[in-house]
Amino acid sequence: MKKRFIYFPLPLVALILELLPWGAVCNFANPEGKPWRRTYSYFDLTPFGYANFAPLITAILTCAILLLLIVFCITGKERLLSVIKAVLAVATVISLCPLLFGISFFSLIGALISVALALETLLLHFTQKKEIP
Repeated sequence: MKKRFIYFPLPLVALILELLPWGAVCNFANPEGKPWRRTYSYFDLTPFGYANFAPLITAILTCAILLLLIVFCITGKERLLSVIKAVLAVATVISLCPLLFGISFFSLIGALISVALALETLLLHFTQKKEIP
């Protein structure tokens, strides 16, 4: 039972970083030249309204991952780890989607969120390989 709790720290770190107001980036036109850079929480709807869909989708998937991890800790079903790993992989890829707009639409907090999700995917991958003979 204690071994199951090793999966919680990285998604919790990702969720905390997503709550901070410096993750999602929007660049607004400035008549004087250089665009205005504004940052928002991943749960804020402002970037979503300006067609930056990835932060909100990543935040929702992170919440889903945490809920699935809670269910896994309660039930202990190993097959659930495959589902969690797939959702983590999707969340990791989607968290990198602001890079499609350009590097100016990506923040350090966004990079840390992507790294936390990727590390959690690797952690699940390697621990699942060890548990299945």
